[in-house]
Amino acid sequence: MKLAIVFATVLTVALAAPANEDRDAQIVKYENDNLGLQGYRFQFDTSNRLQRQEEAQLKSFGDDISALVVRGSYSYTGDDGQVYTVNYIADENGFQPEAAHIPRA
Repeated sequence: MKLAIVFATVLTVALAAPANEDRDAQIVKYENDNLGLQGYRFQFDTSNRLQRQEEAQLKSFGDDISALVVRGSYSYTGDDGQVYTVNYIADENGFQPEAAHIPRA
């Protein structure tokens, strides 16, 4: 009985482990531009088909108040083989993601 419990535990842990493809993913493309006080931009692609890009620009909101406005997107291939893409902006209105697979209020 104890052997069955140990086997079931080991099997559960093994099945929950990430696939080798994800664990061994490599960055295949990387670009990064630091624009100093004006912002930044970067993008990367990985061998397991993850992609991300983002850029930020300094925006003035009035007397001595400025902040970065960030725009970007990321995409990945789900377990179902479909590519999911999320586009987002983060500004004075907070983080605002948009994607076909994200329910709208």
